[in-house]
Amino acid sequence: MDPATTVILAALIIGLIYGSVGLVSGFCMMSGLRGWWADGDGRLVRTYALAMGIAIAASQLLAAAGLVDLGKSIYLQPSFSAPVMFLGGLLFGYGMVLSNGCGSRALVLLGRGNLRSFVVVIVLGIFAEMTLKGLIAPMRIAMVQASQAAVSVNSVPALLAGAGLGAIPARMIAASVLSAVLILFAFAHAPFRKSPGQIAAGLIVGLLVAGGWYATGTLGADDFNPVPVTSLTFIAPIADALQYVMLSTGSTLNFGIVTVFGVFAGSLVTAVTTGRFQLEGYRSPQHMLRSAGGAALMGAGGVMAFGCSIGQGLTGLSTLSLSSFIAVAGIMLGTGAGLRGSLRVRPLATV
Repeated sequence: MDPATTVILAALIIGLIYGSVGLVSGFCMMSGLRGWWADGDGRLVRTYALAMGIAIAASQLLAAAGLVDLGKSIYLQPSFSAPVMFLGGLLFGYGMVLSNGCGSRALVLLGRGNLRSFVVVIVLGIFAEMTLKGLIAPMRIAMVQASQAAVSVNSVPALLAGAGLGAIPARMIAASVLSAVLILFAFAHAPFRKSPGQIAAGLIVGLLVAGGWYATGTLGADDFNPVPVTSLTFIAPIADALQYVMLSTGSTLNFGIVTVFGVFAGSLVTAVTTGRFQLEGYRSPQHMLRSAGGAALMGAGGVMAFGCSIGQGLTGLSTLSLSSFIAVAGIMLGTGAGLRGSLRVRPLATV
């Protein structure tokens, strides 16, 4: 089997598992933050923290062993625009609250029969494509060109190496400290420790991120036809998947597209077999408008930030990229603004 086909099969397996786990566990950054800040239930946010800690530890072990060159990913570039990435994160985070979930969560809920998520996926994909290559692209490119800067240090391990540590010790120290803090934060919560399903979800999702790096960085390694080194992310892949569905002739499948299809299929199969499948729609035109508006912000903001709550929050941070920390800070602040304060997204009136 050639490397490209191997990567496609790995992407399908990773997507199927993520879709199933996401449906059963409710894995979602926004739901976790809402439960923690508004309802006092910190289990979901601890699940996300555990996934982040595992993703960092496992991904950095792969890199230290020489199995994956994370420097080939989009997250560890020699130059980036911090203002644009932060702004993109803000837009994505606020849009995530408006739409009541991120792109990956929309795919999972769509598999369960949530027709609101169908609108979110379509609008997100359209605006992501517009921001990547369409009407919004010139403005994004102009903003990036006006504000990007070349950096000599683009990751936490590189910062430590600049202080005199060797490359491998710097990588392992950074990964050990950050992953330990996140894992300790997760297990410090007694209700989380009593939730084996949430613990399993965090472990599995974190390992799926590392699995994506291994699939594209090791299994997909080919001197003549190299596969882009990437892992779980959903903004550009959703746009690519929509384009593939419409214009598949002459197009080729890639890791991101197949992951999107896999997440939907994994959720659908799990929903049907466990009796969770149920068609749901919007309560009102205002509800639909809010949801679509949030999806538009997520599509545009996710492209500007180089990722979403999964693409940057887990995959990007697993590389310990400084730009990912900037993007995630924007996502967190945008989500916080949508959940609390004067810009809080208020419940729609019900008839």
